[in-house]
Amino acid sequence: MTDTTDDIAEEISFQGFDDYCKLLKNLLNDVLQREVGTDFVEKLERNRTLAQSACNLRLAGIEDTAELLEKQLASEISKMTLEEALTLARAFSHYLNLMGIAETHHRVRKTRDLAHLSKSCDEVFNQLLQGGTSADELYDSVCKQEVEIVLTAHPTQINRRTLQYKHVRIAHLLDYNDRPDLTQEDREMLIEDLVREITSIWQTDELRRHKPTPADEARSGLHIVEQSLWKAVPHYLRRVSTALKKHTGKPLPLTCTPIKFGSWMGGDRDGNPNVTAKVTRDVSLLSRWMAIDLYIREADSLRFELSMSRCSDKLSREAHDILEQETSPEDRHEGWNQLMSRNQTKHHGQQTPSLPTQLPATADLPSCTECGNNGGSQYPKLQLPGTDYLPLNCQDVQDSSNSESSFQDSSHDCCKSITNGSIANSDSHQSAPSPRGSFTSSQLLAQRKLLAESKIVRSSFQKLLEPSLPQRPGIAPYRIVLGHVKDKLMKTRRRLELLLEDLPCEYEPWDYYETTDQLLEPLLLCYESLQSCGAGVLADGRLADLIRRVATFGMVLMKLDLRQESGRHSEALDAITKYLDMGTYSEWDEEKKLEFLTRELKSKRPLVPSTIQVTPDVKEVLDTFRVAAELGSDSLGAYVISMASNASDVLAVELLQKDARLAVSGELGKPCPGGTLRVVPLFETVKDLRGAGLVIRKLLSIDWYSEHIIKNHSGHQEVMVGYSDSGKDAGRFTAAWELYKAQEDVVAACKDNKIKVTLFHGRGGSIGRGGGPTYLAIQSQPPGSVMGTLRSTEQGEMVQAKFGLPHTAVRQLEIYTTAVLLATLKPPERPREEKWRNLMDEISKISCQSYRSTVYENPEFLAYFHEATPQAELGFLNIGSRPTRRKSSTGIGHLRAIPWVFAWTQTRFVLPAWLGVGAGLKGVCEEGHTQDLKAMYKEWPFFQSTIDLIEMVLGKADVPIAKHYDEVLVSNKSRRELGAALRRELLTTEKFVLVVSGHERLSENNRSLRRLIESRLPYLNPINMLQVEILKRLRSDDDNHKLRDALLITINGIAAGMRNTG
Repeated sequence: MTDTTDDIAEEISFQGFDDYCKLLKNLLNDVLQREVGTDFVEKLERNRTLAQSACNLRLAGIEDTAELLEKQLASEISKMTLEEALTLARAFSHYLNLMGIAETHHRVRKTRDLAHLSKSCDEVFNQLLQGGTSADELYDSVCKQEVEIVLTAHPTQINRRTLQYKHVRIAHLLDYNDRPDLTQEDREMLIEDLVREITSIWQTDELRRHKPTPADEARSGLHIVEQSLWKAVPHYLRRVSTALKKHTGKPLPLTCTPIKFGSWMGGDRDGNPNVTAKVTRDVSLLSRWMAIDLYIREADSLRFELSMSRCSDKLSREAHDILEQETSPEDRHEGWNQLMSRNQTKHHGQQTPSLPTQLPATADLPSCTECGNNGGSQYPKLQLPGTDYLPLNCQDVQDSSNSESSFQDSSHDCCKSITNGSIANSDSHQSAPSPRGSFTSSQLLAQRKLLAESKIVRSSFQKLLEPSLPQRPGIAPYRIVLGHVKDKLMKTRRRLELLLEDLPCEYEPWDYYETTDQLLEPLLLCYESLQSCGAGVLADGRLADLIRRVATFGMVLMKLDLRQESGRHSEALDAITKYLDMGTYSEWDEEKKLEFLTRELKSKRPLVPSTIQVTPDVKEVLDTFRVAAELGSDSLGAYVISMASNASDVLAVELLQKDARLAVSGELGKPCPGGTLRVVPLFETVKDLRGAGLVIRKLLSIDWYSEHIIKNHSGHQEVMVGYSDSGKDAGRFTAAWELYKAQEDVVAACKDNKIKVTLFHGRGGSIGRGGGPTYLAIQSQPPGSVMGTLRSTEQGEMVQAKFGLPHTAVRQLEIYTTAVLLATLKPPERPREEKWRNLMDEISKISCQSYRSTVYENPEFLAYFHEATPQAELGFLNIGSRPTRRKSSTGIGHLRAIPWVFAWTQTRFVLPAWLGVGAGLKGVCEEGHTQDLKAMYKEWPFFQSTIDLIEMVLGKADVPIAKHYDEVLVSNKSRRELGAALRRELLTTEKFVLVVSGHERLSENNRSLRRLIESRLPYLNPINMLQVEILKRLRSDDDNHKLRDALLITINGIAAGMRNTG
């Protein structure tokens, strides 16, 4: 399976890695001595030693003795009490997590120390120039690059956010420990801090007790931005700019960003009834709220920094105009919480509440904090950032941090009534909150009285701290402008809070920021002024970083994609056509559908009558399009159609979108905000992938559609290809080849119609779902498929692994940039001869037949799958908001790809990633094509990467462990024989993969990864054996909740050891 070390495993040396592991292991042992006692710690060490000895013997080829030790270990585990089993699972799971932290930290440290980093911008830019690319072509390609990383809520992140946060804390402490200037006292205090974190981890419940909601998942994504990407993006862009300037003489333009971010969290409704139109609207607004909140913090910091008076005439006029607008000291100190009072003056007698009854859910908490988890470790609530800024004197601030701190403390009592999403009375008496959006007159009076008293106190306090305008000896123009920016940002944030609460919002358009350009304008004005006044060194600091953040994250941090299954749109059109007495849409043939859709798309009238009565499911689809019309392309990204198979699937969405925009526009009396959403067909099954090129050709042959693409989307077509379902449908090898050919067909179709294309890759974290090292994946795409543009999903645990820490995030962003650049300017080679394609077809055919004959045609396989894996028990994990199946069926077909891969990963058999591959390679080799396959491996990047990924998976598979699951859990003799046959198939696959690659042993070309895997086995193998024992007990006592908890903890531990889930 994909490992977080795979991208840069060659950069790891093990000189210091073992030291980090030893340190963390010893500290965990110290904690366990106190928590569970010396006797049990000795028992844990005995189990670890038995596992270590067995691993060493297997590596030495002494299989019989190793098997005896493993049986002894399994016997000792089977004699454990439930409490002992639970403690062993927890201890070894936590150690594997700590080892993962050590791996990540050590990799970051080594990359920081390397003078020349592989795959870096500096290296790749130089490589391209040496290879004949001109400096102008290089510069132009980087500036025009459009890569979007889309974070999804796929349920593969096993760790609670509370534990993720603690793991990040430990990583920061290890980073601090590397400082050379620490005294002995500093190091002792650091060890104490590590002990506290590890103790806190041990005493925290590892398990989620409730399923996350889609809003919880969205907050998790926003947390990644706040925790890491917010810091990483400016660093990454500086690195790109520095390398560009070194090699081309020109830096990266300030507002140019090669990478942006999108999200499916709160927008992916495919098979998830919990994602509603209202959830999508709230998540989009919450994302805007978080963006504005982060910008307010940055504006505050900039105001402290830019204290100088010298500026350009243009900035001076802007500052003067701002001061002119502020006619009184009270106006100057006005904050967002005074605006409602002004609105009430304008609208006499209008009953408008001063403050909402609730803020966005947990908006006042650190996004890593989880509420409502039984036994979970809680973190203190974080007050919303101060609702007024403290105007500064024109003199230099002697101690800005202390001033800010003292002001926040003094205003704490004014702010603390806005906590936990509700308003409390000033005298601290508790009262039950009113229903959302409803107020009594007494509540309104009480809130207005509280607000008035608060305003008087703040205004008086601020007058004491700052002289009035005429007494000022001088004015810092940058602070005036940035203060105005902050004021406007705070009003923007307040407006979003009112919208989230469905409360009246009377802001004028000039009172708040709506677009990225509006926010960039004053920031660029300050930047140009500093540059013109000889203060470029200041301009290129914090201010440039903020401008780059605004250019990257915009007003929404991550634009939200919507995704829905194509059948749901057909159901909606069925309801509409039946209501209009036009027949049943879904029963029409494709040509009739296209004729109807095209005719209605050309019409200027709405299709859906406002009086239509529909089922709740259809209403939800129509409501989603209405929300999309209200939010527009400024907040939303693409509308993705899963299970797309025909041109009518795309036009159906275009029609529903057009109809909703007409309705909303009519109600608003003005055009809808932003433009129409890009409509993106997602081809997932092998059958649909084979027809993808024809579908795109058909679409582009329709006059209305081609004109629409040119007019509204700049002649740009986006197409998504799915790796998960195609792999489950036909096996990994066939899926890889069909995806390759589908991309070729789509690119050719768009090229023939003079339309640009962006391919959107729906890649999972594991190899079985299309995962793998980013660089390798991009470099092995078909020539012409990566022409400076790329979209790709990052799912579940890989989001935290790749972007959870700023240093690793910077590295990943750089890898994306350089890989896309190379694939654009120096695309990979095509198959050297047609014979290679024919051989791939033959391997794919045999592989697919072998895979499907086992998974879909063997009557014993489904029962074997349920017995030999913990698939049925995975649902208790509460790691995602969506159901594990699209439909209520027990078959493999309707099982989602994640639990399918997840279950096999737990048993270390990782069957979805290799089944069928051995049969395909063996069949072609036995026909005399072994040398051809070796040549293909050496010369064809796509074939090489496919074989390398399968080899990587085989390196993580463990036949003895998989055999142990069968021996203990599989009851039927014929099913045990099926398991034995599959293990033989695994060994066959290993044999022929090594023949093709020319390697003597698995992972020979990635020794660092092999070494890391081997280091985990003494902890991973006992957890697998313990899982088998717990499954055996649980299946005869399925109501035992303690047994269930123990099983879930073993699932966590194995996921930590394998470094991924599904």
